[in-house]
Amino acid sequence: MPATPAWPPKSAPRLFVTETLASELAVRIEGNPAHYLARVMRAAPGDIVILCDDVTGEWAARVSDVGKRDVVLEVAEMLRVREAVPDLWLVPALLKKDRFDLILEKATELGAARIQPLVTRRCVADKLNLERARAITTEAAEQCARTALPRLADPVKLDALLAGWQEDRALFFADENGGEPASSAFAKHQGPAAILTGPEGGFDEAERAAIRAHPAARPITLGPRILRGETAAIAALSVWMAAAGDW
Repeated sequence: MPATPAWPPKSAPRLFVTETLASELAVRIEGNPAHYLARVMRAAPGDIVILCDDVTGEWAARVSDVGKRDVVLEVAEMLRVREAVPDLWLVPALLKKDRFDLILEKATELGAARIQPLVTRRCVADKLNLERARAITTEAAEQCARTALPRLADPVKLDALLAGWQEDRALFFADENGGEPASSAFAKHQGPAAILTGPEGGFDEAERAAIRAHPAARPITLGPRILRGETAAIAALSVWMAAAGDW
């Protein structure tokens, strides 16, 4: 007997949509996602597309119509409820565009719940195109089969971040001057947490002193080498997920 085809097909494309999904709902896809389905993936009526709404979870939908500028899908059934992600925030200082893009992509893949961009004195950038940044995190979530998008906040200056920080959320500070080894600090922590990483030029002494003086701050070290900003953010997230996260 021939093998039963996998349901849904592993090759089915994945998309996040803004509508809250439900069975038998008709969803119209337009713009770049429609071009991707119709021209790149060659979607045809009857084909399966996996949809996520960042609210209910993941659904299988069938293509019902392919037009010149849109694709209409009919939601068939729920596959997974929206995943629960560890309550971990990443607070990375802004870097050059390509390097910060990498942080956005990998933080999404690694399961960060929130990304809070930070502006420090030595940052080479002080602004972020949030629409573009959300497109990067959404594409990364689609690629890694994540059903919950990370929350993405407007960049904030360090003094404002510290002034509004709640003490019940541990702020693990990746300090090139040293601290507790990250793996041991993360492994014994329970409760809400965040990881703070610096810019290309590092923190200046006044910033370092201000962070360390905050009651929620917990200085950590990521090893004997000085890491690039994007490397530090990705490495710290990886260690946290391995020690105290969902790995």
